[in-house]
Amino acid sequence: MLFPTVEFGIFFAVVFTFSWLLKNRQFERKVLLTLASYFFYGFWDWRFVFLLLSCSLGNYLFGLGLGTAGKDKYRKVIVGFAVFWNLGILGFFKYYGFFVTSLNNLLNRLHLGTSLPLLEIVLPVGISFFTFQAMSYVIDVYRKEISYSKSLLDILLYISFFPQLVAGPIVRAKDFIPQLKIKPDPSSIRAGRAFVLIAAGLVKKVIIANYIATELVDPVFEDPMAFSGLEVLFGVYGYAVQIYCDFSAYSEIAIGIAALLGYYFPDNFNFPYRADSIQDFWRRWHISLSTWLRDYLYIPLGGSKKGKWKTYRNLSITMILGGLWHGAAWNFVFWGTLHGVGLAVERFFREKFFANSKSKSLVLKIITIFLVFHFVCIGWVFFRARSFTLALEYFKSLGNLTVPITMLTPFVLFLIVIGIGMHFIPPQPGQWIRDKFSGLPLVVQGILLGIVLLLISAFGPEGVAPFIYFRF
Repeated sequence: MLFPTVEFGIFFAVVFTFSWLLKNRQFERKVLLTLASYFFYGFWDWRFVFLLLSCSLGNYLFGLGLGTAGKDKYRKVIVGFAVFWNLGILGFFKYYGFFVTSLNNLLNRLHLGTSLPLLEIVLPVGISFFTFQAMSYVIDVYRKEISYSKSLLDILLYISFFPQLVAGPIVRAKDFIPQLKIKPDPSSIRAGRAFVLIAAGLVKKVIIANYIATELVDPVFEDPMAFSGLEVLFGVYGYAVQIYCDFSAYSEIAIGIAALLGYYFPDNFNFPYRADSIQDFWRRWHISLSTWLRDYLYIPLGGSKKGKWKTYRNLSITMILGGLWHGAAWNFVFWGTLHGVGLAVERFFREKFFANSKSKSLVLKIITIFLVFHFVCIGWVFFRARSFTLALEYFKSLGNLTVPITMLTPFVLFLIVIGIGMHFIPPQPGQWIRDKFSGLPLVVQGILLGIVLLLISAFGPEGVAPFIYFRF
């Protein structure tokens, strides 16, 4: 059930209506939202409803154990089991095939004549998101940053809440569960902002991301040797725009939908291609994941407090595992390694040569933005390619100077320019639009949103491809 579909529109209209009819009955409202979330997840594959339920029940019990255990040694055992439980679920469903295939290839090269059984395992949609979200709850309870929840219903809803269930943002328990204790107030909803986020997300996904993917990115990445070097180059730029518009669209729609139901989600993107350093890029891209990796992996490894080389090691480990989080394939491992090494090298040069530099000149800032963007684009080739070998072939195809241009149309080029250019628009015009829109009567806002939906339906490409991050 994709956001930009009639099925989801009907589903959300029903949930929205009944949830606000139950605004004075908190327990029943949470039951409704939980059942709706499980229905939403079961729409993809009903079998995985039991996986989501078992993940939620397990983490609820771990939270109870952490909250009632008196001694630290018992609490350490419980949190260890909790992390093992969540990583076990994620590892089996997402990484079993990858590790078994890699190990069997190694055994064959060593001529050991043995192999492990390879199982046909279907990857549950959104498993990387809800397991990380569940882990953050038990770890925060262990660290005593939040109190354990006595309410099973609150944990069920926190882990399964449908707006962000399958592709984020990864919401922390300390940010969401307290909202479940507060009586929802319709007057506090920023409906105008929610409508703008939803409309912007739909335009990004249906118009920009889908069109660029269909008309340029997918064909070029499928067989780069068949296209001109210029098309291969713009295929990378196109994918940079596609993945940003696709993923940020989901986050914006999720944030808008949650807001209409009375709940706040943090922003997940902040114009990442405006970044003037790799570190700055990760402060702007998929913020909920990058901060998760920082708080639950990088800092526990020692962060930057145990010397330079251990800092570089910690950065590299964090990003390699972050790459593996995205997908069970060696090209994702390489993508994570590339960013980890990039962060370490960047930190080395910053400390070595720019330790006393307080700010960059405009010229230097433009140069670094250009360099960082192209570093990110190099990474996107490995991220998008179906294999590491095909990624290398893609780079070789940049030298195709004799192949005629067939796919790079003016409209595709226009969308790529728009997708990159939107990162450099001053915030004032966007804020002015949101303020003006929010000042309109709700009926007018709804009519305008309906007009946007009709225009998207009329001018968008036929069919809606799944969001890229669904497969993670």
